[in-house]
Amino acid sequence: MTSEIWTEQKLSTLLTTPSPALINDIKRLDGDLMIIGAGGKMGPTLSILAANAVKAAGIKKRIIAVSRFSNPQAKKVLNDAGIETISADMLEAHAADSLPDCENIIYMIGRKFGTAGQEALTWASNAWLPSRIAERFRNSRITVFSTGNVYPQTPVWFGGATEGTAPAPIGEYAMSSLARERMFEYAAQKYGTRVSIFRLNYAVDLRYGVLSDIARRVYKGKALSVAMPCFNCIWQGDAVEIAIRCLLYADKKVFRLNVTGPETVSVRETAKKFGKIFGREPVLTDEEGTVALLNNAGKMFRIFGYPRVSLETMIDWQAQWILNGGRELGKPTHFEERKGNY
Repeated sequence: MTSEIWTEQKLSTLLTTPSPALINDIKRLDGDLMIIGAGGKMGPTLSILAANAVKAAGIKKRIIAVSRFSNPQAKKVLNDAGIETISADMLEAHAADSLPDCENIIYMIGRKFGTAGQEALTWASNAWLPSRIAERFRNSRITVFSTGNVYPQTPVWFGGATEGTAPAPIGEYAMSSLARERMFEYAAQKYGTRVSIFRLNYAVDLRYGVLSDIARRVYKGKALSVAMPCFNCIWQGDAVEIAIRCLLYADKKVFRLNVTGPETVSVRETAKKFGKIFGREPVLTDEEGTVALLNNAGKMFRIFGYPRVSLETMIDWQAQWILNGGRELGKPTHFEERKGNY
């Protein structure tokens, strides 16, 4: 493992530096871009990346970030990057109607954790609100953030679900996530709305993510379940770049894309790698399962190429981040959940 000193600024730069492919595609994208739900874990990264791509392309394009912005610092960071911000609670009446027209929309609002006991709020966020957004922006191109949780769990040797795999969501979060997709699909059928469905598992930003969850458990000597034996993951910088580029593929026939890395990653072996780096033995519990929530992203690789950041590099960076005392967001992925109870 290389010895590197990590800072928030270094991480931000890695996450928000556009590739030549993104710079080229942003030139091809007619009109302005609005990110709805820009205050979440991935929203600021995506918004700043888009603004940096526009600047690098030497073009003029408004980047508008919409969120409740309960954290004023997040709003300031976006404003400092030249991004327009709109503070709005999209669940409030007429909030969608108050937003300006925009040719390109990236829709990132979704509720997962805290679903148990507040199922109605999850369905309002994941199904009712998307129906309002889909109608309000029926003439726009829309990339809709979704999740691989809409798929069934598959045998670890299977290679993961493809875009052609029939959905079989487990639990109310996954079911309401499929409902979100269906609302935008309905708009595509009724209005001819151009839609891309972006099914993601799991984004890695060293402050959170499945690698952070595993690494920190190993580092702290806490038990780690291997009941969910494997996972997929992708560097967040790669994921948000593809989300922007997906706008060019939005279509009334609905463009669906699995977004993740190429590896079927073993929880056990990943824990051992972190254990070797940290000099401590992982505490593994439960019987190792034979099925897992896995996505096959072959279509993504064919269209957009392989991710720029490899799994081994992410593991290296994640370990160094923790050893350098890097902060965590306190938002575990609960990747080990098998019954869809979030």
